Amino acid sequence: MKQVLYRNFGNPAEVLEVKERDSSVLTEGQARIKVLRAPINPSDIAQVAGQYGVKPGLPAIAGLEGLGRVVEVNGTGIDGGQLVLLPSVGTWATEMVGPIDQLVPLPEGDLDQLSMLRVNPATAYLLLTEFVELNAGDWVILSAANSAVGSYILQLAKAHGINLVCVVRRESAVAALKQAGADVVLVDGIDLAEQVRAATGTEMKLALDAVAGDTFGRLAETLEEAGTIVLYGGMSEKPVSVAIDPILFRDVRVRGFWLLPWILKASKEEQTKVYGDLTMAVAAGILHAPVEKQFSLDEIAEAVTYTMTGERSGKVLLAPNGF
Repeated sequence: MKQVLYRNFGNPAEVLEVKERDSSVLTEGQARIKVLRAPINPSDIAQVAGQYGVKPGLPAIAGLEGLGRVVEVNGTGIDGGQLVLLPSVGTWATEMVGPIDQLVPLPEGDLDQLSMLRVNPATAYLLLTEFVELNAGDWVILSAANSAVGSYILQLAKAHGINLVCVVRRESAVAALKQAGADVVLVDGIDLAEQVRAATGTEMKLALDAVAGDTFGRLAETLEEAGTIVLYGGMSEKPVSVAIDPILFRDVRVRGFWLLPWILKASKEEQTKVYGDLTMAVAAGILHAPVEKQFSLDEIAEAVTYTMTGERSGKVLLAPNGF
């Protein structure tokens, strides 16, 4: 088998290497999975660079999500041939061994789309369901709306009749979001709250922020009394900045979200519900992410360089066992 590992934190194009090793012998309760697809996400790049929320012990196998097929089982609870979401660690490999009780079974479907369910779609789903009870017609505001998570939030919101204000940091991102069906698209600025009120005539029930810095405070100013703002990223690499008034006088609630603790704590039933709903959304054509390019494991340096360079129109995937 082959694995992509790193012995030091740093530039992924420089520290990642492909190594061959013997396959592990299964112990009771384990399954062997042939890895079919593994996306390259910003979180993967950040972890290899040593900039993620958790640093693994080194050497480490890269990759935080993917899709595979069970090829060998030592125990009960899953059958050979079953398509599964991979455990959230070390997915950039030709095969993985994992506990049967941690595998999330999936129906047959589009391998590319299903391979991306673990991180971004789940983050979008939970941001829209875990913090505020939203109903059709409610308004939500979202920063970094042209990101991968933002795209999934837009698709899910449209499917459930939730109105969305999409906030971006550059004018060039506006047209694509409008074409994707966004209700309102605005460019971030000091007058964002005024722009929102002028465009919608109302206040937001929920704000979702992946930028931090001053953007966080501007989103908070758009919220209704006792509204909630959730920070799930820090693309600006700046501390959050927020005025006193929204929190002190209007009881705006501040929350944070990171998917990894949810994956570690959620029961098998909870995960099955979330990923089952997302799988059905993919099958129904509600959720879709464009895929720009696929690479083999042996092309890992080229793959991560391509991922990190410039703007792309779709995701980059690894196909460890071929296309």
